Amino acid sequence: MNYSEFVEVYEKLSSTTKRLEKTSIISDFLKTLIKEGKSEWIYLLNGRVVSDYDSREIGISRQLAIKSISHSFGVKEDLIVERLNKVGDMGEVAEEFANKRKQTTLGKKKLSVEKIFENLKKIMSIEGKGTVDKKMGLISELLGSASGKEAKYIVRTLVGDLRIGIAAPTIVDALAVAFFGDIEKKKAAERIQEAYDLANDFAIVFEAASKGLKELEKIEIEPGRPINVMLAVKVEDIQEAFEVCGKPAAIEQKYDGFRMLVNKKGKEITLFTRRLENVSSQFPDVVEAIRKNVKGESFILDSEVVGYDPKTNKYMPFEAISQRIKRKYEIEKLIKELPVEINIFDVIYYNGESKINEPFTERRKIVEKIVNEKKLVIRSAIQIVTGDEDEAMEFYRDALKVGEEGIMIKKLDAPYKQGRRVGYMAKLKPTLKDLDLVIVGAEYGTGKRGGWLTSYIVACLAGEKLVEVGKVSSGLKEKEEEGTTYNEMTKILKPLILSEDGNVVRVKPKVVVSVNYQNIQKSPSYSSGYAMRFPRITHYRPDRRIDDIATLKDIEKASAKGKR
Repeated sequence: MNYSEFVEVYEKLSSTTKRLEKTSIISDFLKTLIKEGKSEWIYLLNGRVVSDYDSREIGISRQLAIKSISHSFGVKEDLIVERLNKVGDMGEVAEEFANKRKQTTLGKKKLSVEKIFENLKKIMSIEGKGTVDKKMGLISELLGSASGKEAKYIVRTLVGDLRIGIAAPTIVDALAVAFFGDIEKKKAAERIQEAYDLANDFAIVFEAASKGLKELEKIEIEPGRPINVMLAVKVEDIQEAFEVCGKPAAIEQKYDGFRMLVNKKGKEITLFTRRLENVSSQFPDVVEAIRKNVKGESFILDSEVVGYDPKTNKYMPFEAISQRIKRKYEIEKLIKELPVEINIFDVIYYNGESKINEPFTERRKIVEKIVNEKKLVIRSAIQIVTGDEDEAMEFYRDALKVGEEGIMIKKLDAPYKQGRRVGYMAKLKPTLKDLDLVIVGAEYGTGKRGGWLTSYIVACLAGEKLVEVGKVSSGLKEKEEEGTTYNEMTKILKPLILSEDGNVVRVKPKVVVSVNYQNIQKSPSYSSGYAMRFPRITHYRPDRRIDDIATLKDIEKASAKGKR
């Protein structure tokens, strides 16, 4: 298959904002794509060459993209930067210079999807000495044979900014339309979504969907391959919690830590965050604790990892322990300075069998049976089962006293429904005006904050789009010992820069932060139609994905609540 066929699809997708039209475009293309026998090529629709659970990214920086365009088309870097700052899209800049190149392109070979896929995978895997030159060589090999439109999407894929406006739900719907008739379509979409939640791999789901529902039903969870965790609905009081989960319900402490899926397969233990990132190397102490204190040959456990002060044994807030997720060096030092406790609260798979469809009460029994509790190392989540509101409230107040965030309320007979807020689990914590949002842009500071990105444009989800809800400039620290600093955030954001305009940059939407605010009001200044007043960053959330951030409905609800 020629890459130009993919480019044609990209162009059609970018020309419409209507989801039904996008679904139709993709479904028609998938019928053609499956005939190639390369199911993994579906990853290219998301600008990737590996599955969603694979944390590796193509990862070409803005500077390397500029160098590669310069080298491929014989253009000075200064001119590329000038055009980029004006246009704001690295892909369009590449297209422009590809169309202007002086050397003849007569007789050049057409770019194949296979060649694109092969070079992108190589680029992603290169490490060590000479990395920049090797990557630039592979990029130039592609751009040298590319048409203007092909160059645009090659570069957009390289920098992680495809701009075709699709996400996983649209691909799920397109698979249902492509391979199932109108009668089966709705049922098929539900099954495809379930299969994707289990596999987090569209290549596996694509292959199965092309063969029918029975093949989709064969997809199951597998230790070592992360799945999306089950999510809780927010409730405002214990009465609402019982309305959601029924009486009696299981009630557990809501820990101020981060979610971790613990996988064991034979002797290998792997740890994944809710972002599906493998953090086994950052937490060798957790790996060892699991190896010594959890019985079983194979399992997937859902847990919350909480940090504590080694001097006082008091639990610490998430902000402190988040350093261990981010840092990949001085691990032994961090283990001593920021030890953690593992709180196991669910089992999804055990000794060769999926436990997803078993009721929560049965899954809890397995947890209690297999976890050997050890103080400040590992334990089963503290739990009571009650239908009494007074008893539940006493448990809630006790959780807050010991420094936890609140409580989780769980439906006793519910299965484990990963990746969804379906009402099998609720969370109750003190009312705080805070939202998880993603940074989409930033501004450089002045004075003592000069050289740092210190003001951040944040966005929420509106369907599959991101819409801006404000700019936040306070909350981060200036000293490292106090928490996430402006300097640290600048280092995180700089490799994600897509374009610059004076002191303002646009960045890939990867970095999630929790933002507190006074109230939300309607505003024409931002694309959501709303703006936060007096916003302040409370936490950097490296454990959260874009899927986890607030939606436009959340913003509208918060705005309406503020008017009462």
